Amino acid sequence: MRHYVYGGFERFWHWAQAVLILFLALTGFEIHSSLSFFGFGQAVAYHSAAAYALIVLIAFAGFWHLTTGQWRQYIPTRENLRAQADYYLVGIFKDAPHPTKKTPLSKLNPLQKLVYAGLKAFLIPLMVGSGLVYMFYRYPQRYSVVSLKVAGLEWVATAHMVGAFLLVAFVITHLYLMTTGQTLTSNLKAMITGYEEVPGEPAAEPAAEPAQPA
Repeated sequence: MRHYVYGGFERFWHWAQAVLILFLALTGFEIHSSLSFFGFGQAVAYHSAAAYALIVLIAFAGFWHLTTGQWRQYIPTRENLRAQADYYLVGIFKDAPHPTKKTPLSKLNPLQKLVYAGLKAFLIPLMVGSGLVYMFYRYPQRYSVVSLKVAGLEWVATAHMVGAFLLVAFVITHLYLMTTGQTLTSNLKAMITGYEEVPGEPAAEPAAEPAQPA
């Protein structure tokens, strides 16, 4: 059964966020001298610009989630949680049926809800908050606001770096799980077109006819 699961803004937000996160990872690792691509100065400028774009995108996405009620999709639940974990650990390799059925009103399975709730409530605020502190700290000098000394940035940098590695790990896991749909590319196509093939309910068996009197 074919359902229109992902709306236009939802698909735009998903792909824009993915591109920005990957670009921030690329420029961030170059700032830390792990890569050499743009040059340090350009990498810092590009990283800052992409960070501003991501914050604007997050603001629009937050407004969309609140006004459409889509934030309810991320409320964690214990229902089918163990069955979903067993499916990813064992069942998926035995071609077992998926324990959770996706619908337009329930797009995420229990493990996805748990992960995305942590992403939105912890990881994204950690990255945005530590990034803003890093960008707007002030050196202690005359006629400026003394908010944070340079020496105090070490814990901010550590928090931002740990968050970056967690975010990259999430993206890698997300790419793998993208291939676990009905077919290898069905989840990818759904996030491009908005439509997804959702298995329908099995047809009910016809009731037995009452026995005729002898």
